[in-house]
Amino acid sequence: MKYILNFFAGILLTGCQTISIEKVSDQSASNNSSKLLFDGKTFNGWEGNMEFFRIRDQSIVAGRLTEKIPNNEFLCTTSEFENFDLQLKFKVVGSSEANAGIQFRTKRIPNHHEVIGFQADIGQKYWGALYDESRRRKILAAPPSEDIPKIANLDGWNSYRILAEGDHIQLFLNGHKTVDYIEKDLNIEKKGVIALQVHSGPACEIHYKDIHITEYP
Repeated sequence: MKYILNFFAGILLTGCQTISIEKVSDQSASNNSSKLLFDGKTFNGWEGNMEFFRIRDQSIVAGRLTEKIPNNEFLCTTSEFENFDLQLKFKVVGSSEANAGIQFRTKRIPNHHEVIGFQADIGQKYWGALYDESRRRKILAAPPSEDIPKIANLDGWNSYRILAEGDHIQLFLNGHKTVDYIEKDLNIEKKGVIALQVHSGPACEIHYKDIHITEYP
């Protein structure tokens, strides 16, 4: 996601929710009730345009460093999830302009490369933000932009935690809560796939690994 280049400068004008970033204690998703969504070796349980996704060193690598990414590309789970605690690690390699995200409660758009649903955003000015991909096409909630350099690791591995329970969505970047959002639109889908994105644009790679999910009733 990077449709609103001056979003943070105009954050008060858009009605987007912001919260003060706080350090919280991450609960491990690697307990008995959680499961791995990626086994580190195969794409079992995933589908997408494999021209832009491969496995290296037990990580999913999205994108490429040799040429620009022509379209947004998404690697989607073949299963859907509704209420859950999703945790994973990621890093951005290549251009400082790279952009990506983790989709959830998401659907593929038929006969199109795009998807529709919530996104935990990655890259540029959007670290830790909640975006609505292909639907409202805007940031729904975000941390203060001045706090991002304090918590995002621009050159190495980061952790994302996504808690989705009913209308309540929380995002945690490297253990810091960046979003605490209540969805008020009753027509918004609460069930869908998980998807890993590489955004169209400059040559880059987005690495994803250690993808765990714990489902709730």
